[in-house]
Amino acid sequence: MANNPLSAAALRATFDAAPQYTVGVEEEVILLDPERLEPTARALDLLPRFDGDPRFKPELPASQIEIVIDPDADVGTVMAALAAARRELAARTEDEVRLAAAGVSPLGSGAGELNQLRRYKDIERAYGPIARRQLVCALQVHVSIGDADGSLAVYNAVRSYLPLIAALAANAPFYEGRDTGLASVRPKLGELLPRQGVPPVISSWDDYAAALEWGRRTRVFPEPGSWWWELRLHPRLGTLEFRVPDSQSTVADAAAVTATIQALVAWLDERRQAGEALSAEPTWRIEENRWLACRGGVDGELIDPESGARRPTRECLADLLAALRPVGARLGASGCLEQAARLMQANGAVVQRQIARRDGVSGVAGWLVRRFLEPWGG
Repeated sequence: MANNPLSAAALRATFDAAPQYTVGVEEEVILLDPERLEPTARALDLLPRFDGDPRFKPELPASQIEIVIDPDADVGTVMAALAAARRELAARTEDEVRLAAAGVSPLGSGAGELNQLRRYKDIERAYGPIARRQLVCALQVHVSIGDADGSLAVYNAVRSYLPLIAALAANAPFYEGRDTGLASVRPKLGELLPRQGVPPVISSWDDYAAALEWGRRTRVFPEPGSWWWELRLHPRLGTLEFRVPDSQSTVADAAAVTATIQALVAWLDERRQAGEALSAEPTWRIEENRWLACRGGVDGELIDPESGARRPTRECLADLLAALRPVGARLGASGCLEQAARLMQANGAVVQRQIARRDGVSGVAGWLVRRFLEPWGG
């Protein structure tokens, strides 16, 4: 079993070998028709323009292109690369589509074409018409720790913080031209498929290896990429992959969310290294906060998993960001965390609704397009 890349020993080796606190991102971008500003299924038509550039990849929806940015210890370096990739994507496609980054498109049908590649054909066969409802876009953030035991301990503990990240990054209140009443409808659309939301506690590498082997043997999830929880251990990269944030309208907002996640992982790991036993809260309690974050975003309330006390989400985020500032400074991410404090006051969901009150939902789509290339000063 030692040669099996998904054995417990091999998984431990991968996570032990990863560098400490590097961060990489994958950003899912919506392709919009230039006139209607609704999703248009052009990904496979447009990707050949990039001559195999590994930064640009197809995803399940045919109206989406994913930007992949290699990891670095410095969030600013990663975000500069993301800004450059956004500019490149726009330059090579501007004659055909418009680009936007949000959890979902505010306009158009919520069901659409899927890319007819082998993996995605398998998903459509397995899940039927609901697969065509997965026109959703995430900012996926990978953070490595460089220690297998630390990675597992932080994975279990950071589950409790996923609702806070979701609230900060909520950026999808409109769907099919209507206000959903949610800060982000993306989590509810994701729930049409299995293995969504708050991930399970993983007690050991043996347990994780056994879960992956069970998925392969039963063909329920034949490869680890179908472990679709909002946080997962990435068995090939040795990272914690945060899948909970919506795609962010600007690079500055993406920087804020990414820096918060990197600092959170480092903060928890440093506490573990200092001898603190990190707790793993029951999934059902975290799921209650997941719903509250989905519903209210930064305008709502969250529940302390231990005490049960309700507090405004902005207060919870303010306390967290205050705790993260020292480690963020050591990581060189102080400026990005300051942007997170601004995002806490008016994130994508809040501002989209402000635009809609003034210009209607169609105005929101145009505003997202204009923000896609908004300059980022680092």
